[in-house]
Amino acid sequence: MRLRLIAAALLFIASTAHAAGPDPDAAPLAQRLQAIDTDPARNAHAAYERLQARQAVQALVSAKRKQRPMALRIARIRVETAEIASATEARRAELQRLETERSELLVEASRRDAERARAEAERIRIEAQIQAEEAARLREAIAAEARSREEAEGLLDTVAGSEAEKLRQAREREA
Repeated sequence: MRLRLIAAALLFIASTAHAAGPDPDAAPLAQRLQAIDTDPARNAHAAYERLQARQAVQALVSAKRKQRPMALRIARIRVETAEIASATEARRAELQRLETERSELLVEASRRDAERARAEAERIRIEAQIQAEEAARLREAIAAEARSREEAEGLLDTVAGSEAEKLRQAREREA
């Protein structure tokens, strides 16, 4: 709505200028303002400065001969101010958009890093569990081997004891 009013005001200025004849000083300034209005990146910014510039261009068109140099100077300054302000605000908006995008990317990167860390922790936990199970199996195997050795030693001791007894009895018989 506001842009339509501004465009209508600009058309009114242009039509008044054409009715009295084209103003060689106001026409380029009006074109520069029109360039801001048609630029989608800048037309939503610096509305107050653009309004002041339009009013200054309109004052230039309707200025008397003695006031014309000052009106032209003011109109040029106002148009330049509108151009700079709209470009600055457009860049600020783009910067804000880029900062938001950067923040979103950093959050996404942090989320991915956390996900990777969780996966790595899970992998390490599983490896530790596998190693613990393997260690438990080895302990059981060692314990079973130790029991087997003890049984074998016990059996050997029993066999050796009975052989020693047989040998003693055989020596007694010989003696």
